[in-house]
Amino acid sequence: MELYLYLFASLFSVMNPLATLPIFVSLTSEDTPKIRKITAVKTAINTFIILLTAYFVGQFIIDFFGISINSLRMAGGLIITTSGFALLTGKFAEHKGLKNEGRTSPRTRNDISFTPLAMPILAGPGSMSLLISFNQEYYQPTQIAIAVAAILSICLVILIMFRSSQYIIVALGNSGINAISRIIGFIVIAIGIEYISHAIVNILNGVQ
Repeated sequence: MELYLYLFASLFSVMNPLATLPIFVSLTSEDTPKIRKITAVKTAINTFIILLTAYFVGQFIIDFFGISINSLRMAGGLIITTSGFALLTGKFAEHKGLKNEGRTSPRTRNDISFTPLAMPILAGPGSMSLLISFNQEYYQPTQIAIAVAAILSICLVILIMFRSSQYIIVALGNSGINAISRIIGFIVIAIGIEYISHAIVNILNGVQ
């Protein structure tokens, strides 16, 4: 139980789904409740798959392609920053190619459940590097099962939070959502820049 709580708390603090909830609300504010629920489920599933992949084969993948954690941070930062600009200018639908049919087609609209929601906002370089280190530290069968249970629990929490987002939308209204979208867009840009700057600092320190 102690290991489970430790892994769960570590992942929760790095992924910070509470901070992602307003982003989810902003991105799905014009969707129907049905589409919003589908997006929530897809986001949780995509996040679970990404985290499991990072835990079991993350180190192998980055070694095989010669990718560093800092490179992952920079790539994730670029994706987050681009999405932030789209939110800030109110053009996220055009940015994702969802201007027309995306509001009514779950198949089209759900691509935000992978990018940017599942990756890199929730399952980003921070959580991936954390899981890679967990895999190297906790490799006994029981420990692996506990780690998978912690990952599953995080994704269930994300699902519950996102499925409940309709209450936030009702409380804020359209004008409130538009205002929040602009604010969240600015914050998302700052998060992306933080990813990139942190990676650059690490690279420069490594060179020195």
